[in-house]
Formats: sequence, C-alpha cells, structure tokens
Amino acid sequence: MTSEQKKFVLSEVKDYTFITFGLILYSFGFTFFLMPYEIVTGGVAGIAAIVEYATHFQNQYTYFLVNFALLVMALRILGLKFLMKTIYAILMLTFLLAFMKELVPRDEAGNMVKILGEGQDFMSLIIGCTMTGSALGIVFVNNGSTGGTDIIAASVNKFYNMSLGTVLVFVDFVIIGSCMFIPQFGSLLQRTYMVVFGLCTMVIENFMLDYIYNRQRSSVQFMIFSEKWQEIANAIGTKMDHGVTILDGHGWYSGKQRKVLCILAKKNESTLIFRLIKMIDPHAFVSQSAVIGVFGEGFDSIKVKVRSEK
Repeated sequence: MTSEQKKFVLSEVKDYTFITFGLILYSFGFTFFLMPYEIVTGGVAGIAAIVEYATHFQNQYTYFLVNFALLVMALRILGLKFLMKTIYAILMLTFLLAFMKELVPRDEAGNMVKILGEGQDFMSLIIGCTMTGSALGIVFVNNGSTGGTDIIAASVNKFYNMSLGTVLVFVDFVIIGSCMFIPQFGSLLQRTYMVVFGLCTMVIENFMLDYIYNRQRSSVQFMIFSEKWQEIANAIGTKMDHGVTILDGHGWYSGKQRKVLCILAKKNESTLIFRLIKMIDPHAFVSQSAVIGVFGEGFDSIKVKVRSEK
C-alpha cells in the first residue's frame, strides 16, 4: 500500500469514526430529550416524529423511507462518494433511533419518561437541540450527512455560497409549520404552542450546526517577520506540505529590506505553525488574524455563478 493510499484509508476511517459519534449524539439527544416532550424539529427526523406523534407509526421507519426517496433523487448531484457516507449515516441512524428508544425509561403505560420532569419542556428543548445541532455539525465537518433535508442543504451548498443553516431554515419552517394543520395535535392553541417550540428548535439546532461547521473550517492568515525566514518557509513547506508566499518588505525605522512570509491556513493548523516558528526563531515577530473566507486550491471553492456574455 502506497503512502497516498494509507492517507486515504486513514482519512476515511477518521471520517466514519466521527460521523458515527455524531449519529450517536444525535439519536441520544433526539430520543431522550425531544421525543418524550413531543417537541417537533425540522428535517426528515422531524417529519418522522410528527408522523409518530399523530399516528404512532415508528419514526425510524418513516425516516428510512423518506430518505430513500431523497437519495435516489440526489445521486446525480452529489455523487456516489458523498452518498456512500450518507447511506451509511441513514442506515446507522435508523438503527440508533430504534436502539435509543429501547433505552429510554418508560412508565407503566409504556410512555417515554420525561427525563427532566413535567413542565421542563423548554429546558429539554435547549439540551436536546444543542446535542442534535452539534451532532449535525460534526457529521458535516467530516464529509457526511444524516440524509433528508441535509441532502438538500448539501446540494445547494455545492453550487452556492450559502451556509448550511440558512438553507435548512427554509425547509424546516415548512415542516414545523405543518403541525398547525394536523388536528390530532389538539386545539389550535396546543398546535400553536407546538409550532412555537418547533421554531425554537430550528433556531438552536441551526445555530449549533453553523457554529461547529464554521469553527472547524475557519481560516487564519499569518504574517511572519524573521531573519530566518527561509528556514521557516522550508519547514512549513516540507513538514506541513503547505504553501508559503514571500513578500518584499521595507522597514520604516531601520530602513532595511526584509522578507515577510504570508501564510493562509486552517485554524486548526495554527498550533503546528507556531511550534515550527518557535523552534527555528523564538524571537520572530508573528501576526495572526482571522479571515472571513479563503477560496482556492486547498480551501473552499468559489460558489457563484458566472453570467455568460451575450
């Protein structure tokens, strides 16, 4: 096995490991904190929950059937490599939702016990959605998807520079709003109450999704001033396999010409870059700043349409 093949295998193992962790966190938060209080969420999981609340048809089966239909439609847009992880996530989450329901404490009537007690609906909503939103972020960061409306969001994000949370807001709003038209949920006041809580889940979940996703993908810019600029550039270029731009600088006070290293990197690479600089030149002057976005090779692609000139 070549070094490139080993890197690919390790990368895939890492992706699947974190995707699995994210799915476990999602299913736990959804089943233990949201379902006992009959809190509605967005996405296919929300559709499945609404169906179960209204008809008692098990949510894991609805989740699987709806996702299967969306996968067939999304195959051409997202490609087989992306969908392989999505298929894995759908099958795993279907199993985990059923498994977690077996672990939830139940009362004598067979109903799920409200873990935080009666009247703690909103607190349970906050805890549950923090978990599910964080879980979605973990899955997306590791090149996966839980299926459903995530597939729609990933399809839009592939072509347009829109955050995943923004895309999901529109879809989730329709799903949650549908509760107003289901008489099985009680009076108009009760249905309004359910929709308001559902909108709260949408805000918290999508906030956590964007926070986790953008935190992992955020980039920084380094400006390095050092007499040992060549050694630092060589170390970063060889040990990190990272590009370095060398700029010509002129000191106003000293009047001397000097070289300045400019590096754009992922935020999680910062520690290693600082370590390399300190090993070579502990007295180097380093400026680190956050950047809104970096587009190009090794970073995000530019996702805008170019108008064709007539």
